[in-house]
Amino acid sequence: MHKAHKRHIAPRLLLAAFAALLLLPVVMTALYSFFSPEEIRAFMETRGSYNASAFMEIKLAPDMFSLSQYYNILIEDMTILRYFVNSAMYAAAILLLQALVVPMTAYALSRFRFRGRDAIFFVILLLMLLPFQVTMVPNVLTLRALGLIDTVWAIILPMAIAPFYIFLLRQYMIGLPAEMFEAAQIDGAGTGRCFLYVALPVCRPVLGAAAALSFADCWNLVEQPLTYLTTRKELYPLSVVFNQLTQKSTGVEFAGAALYMLPALLIYLFFQSDILEGVQLTELK
Repeated sequence: MHKAHKRHIAPRLLLAAFAALLLLPVVMTALYSFFSPEEIRAFMETRGSYNASAFMEIKLAPDMFSLSQYYNILIEDMTILRYFVNSAMYAAAILLLQALVVPMTAYALSRFRFRGRDAIFFVILLLMLLPFQVTMVPNVLTLRALGLIDTVWAIILPMAIAPFYIFLLRQYMIGLPAEMFEAAQIDGAGTGRCFLYVALPVCRPVLGAAAALSFADCWNLVEQPLTYLTTRKELYPLSVVFNQLTQKSTGVEFAGAALYMLPALLIYLFFQSDILEGVQLTELK
């Protein structure tokens, strides 16, 4: 046992070093968000003087701990906060619609036999494999015909049908034992009760993993807003405008980046066990 433990030391150290390297930008962003705006501007002005013979200077501590960046964003200039609210609105609305559509669609495709079921599933697989660039033109034409271009619904409605998560849940639900549903039906449960009280609780880990991954998709929208909101830039999410807002240092870019990363981090921590369990269950299936 002791020898086996020693064999695992090197891989663990390697993985720890790799994880630290990946987390370094996140840690530095959080650290720099507590610099004063004046110190950040002065620090960013040195970035253009590249010297190949010297290491780039990295400040590991502020001259003075400050919350000025956050005060500027949350109180003085609410531009970043306004786009942050747009991102939160899109993510919440899309996840809510997906919660209504995706599980029911997956349940119907996995438990019921009806004419056209395989054709519908084939279309879902096709949509899952096609990139956004391929479906962009049909989406624009459809949204324009419905009068939804340059509205928030142009972002929300196309993403309510999430082919990948329908496929993921459908594949998991197919493996659920039929005896569970038969026992529930013997006890008097109908289709709706079987779905709500049998299928959904069993699929909770996969649902949690799907919710966390879908939130990441919704939170990092770029192509959809640029395509569907051509004249309504005030409706852009933070993921689109953040780079434009920080092209010239204003001293608050690191606090804005920290606020932008915070929801994704909280969502991951909340669904962490579901993500790990969902991956393990998917592998077993």
